[in-house]
Amino acid sequence: MEEVYDVIVVGAGHAGNEAAAAAANMGSRVLLITMNMGVIGQMSCNPAMGGVAKGQIVREIDALGGYSGIVTDRSTIQFRMLNRSKGPAMWSPRAQNDRALFAAEWRRMLEQTPGVHFWQDTVNELLIEEGSIRGVRTGLGKTIRARAVILTSGTFMNGLMHIGERQLGGGRAGEGSSRGITEQLVSLGFEAGRMKTGTPPRVDGRSIDYSQLEEQPGDLDPGKFSYSPTTRPVAKQLSCWMTYTSPEVHDILRTGFDRSPMFNGRIRGLGPRYCPSIEDKIDRFADKDRHQIFVEPEGWDTVETYINGFSTSLPEEVQVAALRRIPGFTNARMFRPGYAVEYDYFPPTQLSHSLETKLVKGLYFAGQINGTTGYEEAACQGLMAGMNAHLRIAEQAPFILRRDEAYIGVLIDDLITKGTEEPYRMFTSRAEFRILLRQDNADLRLTARSHAIGLASEERLQRVERKMALTEALVDALRAESTAPDTANAVIVPRGTSPIKQKIKLYDLLLRPQLSFADVAELSQSIEPILATTDGLRAEVIEQVEINGKYEGYLTKERELAEKLTRLEDVPLDVDTEYARLTSLSMEARQKLDKVKPRTLGQASRISGVSPADLSVLMVYLGR
Repeated sequence: MEEVYDVIVVGAGHAGNEAAAAAANMGSRVLLITMNMGVIGQMSCNPAMGGVAKGQIVREIDALGGYSGIVTDRSTIQFRMLNRSKGPAMWSPRAQNDRALFAAEWRRMLEQTPGVHFWQDTVNELLIEEGSIRGVRTGLGKTIRARAVILTSGTFMNGLMHIGERQLGGGRAGEGSSRGITEQLVSLGFEAGRMKTGTPPRVDGRSIDYSQLEEQPGDLDPGKFSYSPTTRPVAKQLSCWMTYTSPEVHDILRTGFDRSPMFNGRIRGLGPRYCPSIEDKIDRFADKDRHQIFVEPEGWDTVETYINGFSTSLPEEVQVAALRRIPGFTNARMFRPGYAVEYDYFPPTQLSHSLETKLVKGLYFAGQINGTTGYEEAACQGLMAGMNAHLRIAEQAPFILRRDEAYIGVLIDDLITKGTEEPYRMFTSRAEFRILLRQDNADLRLTARSHAIGLASEERLQRVERKMALTEALVDALRAESTAPDTANAVIVPRGTSPIKQKIKLYDLLLRPQLSFADVAELSQSIEPILATTDGLRAEVIEQVEINGKYEGYLTKERELAEKLTRLEDVPLDVDTEYARLTSLSMEARQKLDKVKPRTLGQASRISGVSPADLSVLMVYLGR
């Protein structure tokens, strides 16, 4: 029991699990410490993964060698590709999951990862010597030493739950909070704050009248998240449902506002802007007479139902009264009421891009401790922290993704450079290179880079290389083969496109928006032999050929822009620069630069308050 570990991961949520798996799979000896071994990988809020921009993150985690995509695929009860009516940069996969199966699969995968060890306990103190992490001290009085520590505390650090006027210590229903670490870190000079999140009531599905709800079935031809051939798309699916609130529901909810911790000052932390509580919606959008409510099953073998869109911390009796005025919920029975959770976080400008803290070497933060909200945002931070903790121990350079390489790169750069004062959620609009960062090409973007540092497997790399070679071969075949007007027009004119008057290359036909790859394939003599060799890659290769063809001009322009902006990223800044001495900079720029300590001129350009004039001063200072 006096063993020394390479990496200790505190917390077994989405961030902690990915951190432990990544570090272990790269060769570190990892101890995963959790307060309750029975809730490893628990979905604390909605039983779903992915969605707009979040689905892209899960694909990126999988492409890098993380587990979230595989766990999601093995517990999916419904799959939908969102935003299909828009361009492929907006397509976002989303899966509804079996909550119990999701957690069980996470635990199974971690237990089958040889380098991961487990300990059930709380962590009350960090062992820090000469500015470097040396281990942790637990609630049971154990001292456990390690060369790196990753804190993924979620909502448990000084967590406080609110239901109306009642307050309960804890980070999740039925579980306690963690205390001691915030106070220690603040004493060392860290800045801490409070944030708030919430969850809706859970309802007995047998008490819901589904005949009054709108059905939302899954895709007819469902996809999946993981690029690995070890998972398969879901064979059968459960439907979700939709209903709406009404003015009557809103009036009932307002009767509890005077006892709402949201409005009477008991909650000091800011809640998520893009996932507000139902009382917050009514207050902020007073002109709206109804709001959507999504009714989501929690699994194959349970009647428990998640009422998405009805997050609340109002008194329990108000929740029940309002819920029973929603169509379909006249006889609703609650399993447990909704509640809000207030918890500690640390503004992420105190971290480097590797997610290592600036004040304590070897200490990493990942997940909600950094001010983010959402399973996917937490998981990708955990993955990156786990990778970088291992690389630090191995005395290798950190693994950092740029904004033009991944949504993960956008998320981390936003946090480190801009910070956040409210729970941060990823959107496609945050990524300036979203045409490049699609959900379909995450493996092409990231797997080779991850394999180079020892995480993504050789099998994953070979699969990506095969996909790239087949895509190139198919494009070459389409560019080489022509079709005559008589043959082509019989196929393409019924599709709503104009006829051709002379021979044309098949690739040029593919660029027409009215034509799909299947239409062009009807005219080809050369591509079927190539497709016959694709095995399980057929659909993915066709998708790459079609997207790259139809959006070729846009992709080229975005790559050129990314290359221009990347030049700034290649201009390094000394993190020890004393910006206060550069009097040609504006006062605001000096203060912000001293706080963030950017690594590059590109990062400095994204700091709020640093103007183009300030950048010119920095370039003069650098001798540029």
